[in-house]
Amino acid sequence: MRTRAAVLCAAAVMAGSVTAPPASAAVRVPSVAWKKCGTTDYPTLQCGTLQVPLDHRDPGGRKITLALSRVPHTASAYQGPLLVNPGGPGGSGTSLAGFVASTLPKEVASRYDVIGFDPRGVGESSPAIDCAPGYFDPVRPDSVPATPELERANLERVRSFAAACGRKYASVLPYLDTVSAAEDMDSVRQALGAARISYFGYSYGTYLGAVYAKLHPDRIHRLVLDSVVDPTGVWYDDNLGQDYAFDDRHRALMAWIAKYDSTYKLGSDPARVESEWYAMRAALAEKPAGGKVGASELEDTFIPGGYYNGYWPYLAEAFSAYVHGRKTAALVEAYDNFGAVDAAGDNGYSVYAAVQCRDAGWPRDWAQWRKDNWAAYEKAPFMVWNNAWYNAACASWPTSALKPPSIANDRLPPALLFQATDDAATPYQGGVTTHRLLAGSSLVVEEGGGNHGITLSGNTCLDDHLAAYLADGTVPRGDGTADAVCPRTPDPRPLSTRAASTSSRGSILHGLLGFRG
Repeated sequence: MRTRAAVLCAAAVMAGSVTAPPASAAVRVPSVAWKKCGTTDYPTLQCGTLQVPLDHRDPGGRKITLALSRVPHTASAYQGPLLVNPGGPGGSGTSLAGFVASTLPKEVASRYDVIGFDPRGVGESSPAIDCAPGYFDPVRPDSVPATPELERANLERVRSFAAACGRKYASVLPYLDTVSAAEDMDSVRQALGAARISYFGYSYGTYLGAVYAKLHPDRIHRLVLDSVVDPTGVWYDDNLGQDYAFDDRHRALMAWIAKYDSTYKLGSDPARVESEWYAMRAALAEKPAGGKVGASELEDTFIPGGYYNGYWPYLAEAFSAYVHGRKTAALVEAYDNFGAVDAAGDNGYSVYAAVQCRDAGWPRDWAQWRKDNWAAYEKAPFMVWNNAWYNAACASWPTSALKPPSIANDRLPPALLFQATDDAATPYQGGVTTHRLLAGSSLVVEEGGGNHGITLSGNTCLDDHLAAYLADGTVPRGDGTADAVCPRTPDPRPLSTRAASTSSRGSILHGLLGFRG
């Protein structure tokens, strides 16, 4: 949902209820001219573009361009397009199509045209926005505003970002929102000549899919939502909820390190390991590792561990090396691999901020942010202020806010939801709430699982449910909150006890999903 002021006169605010543009306004959508763009991993991948209205209520007005990808179906039992989205908002989905098509059972994937897309503003779509290149360059001010000077420095930083977005993209920002992105998906459907689409979304992509389903319930064939956003909390409350869940997940990492004290030698008591981590943070606030990993960058480096436990051995080794002799090379490498933000990340963050700040109302009074985040910090200090500054541009964002739609829906075919009980980025309640709001849906739970994005990551139980559903619409039915329960994917082991691997399904998927997304 997250692996971050000149006044802008916004366009007219859309009505609070969600409706599709009137049929009388519809214009013919051209088909997509596909060309080969295969890679070694995904040799049958094709690429194309599609022009869509910047404002779907003015279909004859300014156009923007979406970048698309496709792995074509090969089976005679064709079930239409399957659109896939990795989340964000701000995540690029063009590579995800190849991964999904190659990871699903061949007999299932072959029945679909698997379609990836870069949502408006993202990646190869045009215009792609980047409000402040290098915004996350190290070393940033300490995220915890323990002094008035630190609070002022962080506030100036986020306000300058919001102002830069307003200056550079005044004509675009009012149309960077989830409803507009959902209408883009319907333009893709029309361009593909399909009466209905199937959809498979992770993280924020679950909210995007649910909004599309609300707009166009009669155009859904299959709907898969993995790691489900709580639609009743978009977006301020959801982000505060993340803070507690990420603190729990960080403590799970500390407990895992304590379990392997013979390897990392940081203590066998999780509380002692956690104390060592905060001592490391304090030391890095004074003297950043390699001149670029300060306190905020350390948080950036460890937050991905809350998304995917496959990173734990690398984080633990870097942590141990620093504590034992102040060796910084592994920590800098971990930051470069997991925490550093490149140009694509700058673009992704700019879209993230634009969509979340436009989608829903945020407090404009900084005193409210200060009160809420200090209260959360007292109970869950790991990520609170890092997350607050990541979202704080919304306090001075240069567009007005829309009213989030209700995604409640009783007009859909059965949808299939997947949720891990200990997911930090989209806590468990989001799956339960969406299950309740989507009549006839089924919820598959990974009991005790803490990863974010749980299908196609190597859990056979989860993947069997996914494959059965995409094959013929089969969903499990149970008597309780969950319709099916799967055992969790085992935690990793230290690198010293196994061959290091960065090519597992889970690692590849989480590289595509990114962080804070």
